[in-house]
Amino acid sequence: MPDPDTKNAVKVADEVWIATALLHREQPGHTDFAIDEIVERAKKEARKIPFRPGVYVHVVQHCVANRPPNPGRYRMLIETAPGRRRLFRRSDSYHPNREGGKITPRSDELPPEYAGLLNWYNNHWNEGETSSPQEDPLLALRGSGKKIWGDEHADQYVRRLREGWE
Repeated sequence: MPDPDTKNAVKVADEVWIATALLHREQPGHTDFAIDEIVERAKKEARKIPFRPGVYVHVVQHCVANRPPNPGRYRMLIETAPGRRRLFRRSDSYHPNREGGKITPRSDELPPEYAGLLNWYNNHWNEGETSSPQEDPLLALRGSGKKIWGDEHADQYVRRLREGWE
């Protein structure tokens, strides 16, 4: 039974992050997990952290970096495919309205028995990760073809190319 003093000490988003990090650490061969697997792993930790109904909606929406925020702006998980999630990495693309959103629990808000998860996340999961993209790499290409037309407007360029066609 969880200690009553810690009943609300762990935020639901942090509970989701803990469950997902535990799954990744326990099953390093898996690249992602089904939503239900994450929820079940959170339930398994109910001896230490009270399981709350909000876990499901956090796994589905609130913690998912590449979905529009509604209302949470967390960047703790990534949707890899419909119904599949994994932990967020600093190099992952994310919805622009989630900029600055929480990625991991704060160490002082994490129960002591889970403190090693932050070290694992920073030293193993994000190994070699150095930065976050400011925007989606494909969207960053916007406007990159402007030099094709030089000083011409796009319509003038197309007209010039079509000259002499019958």
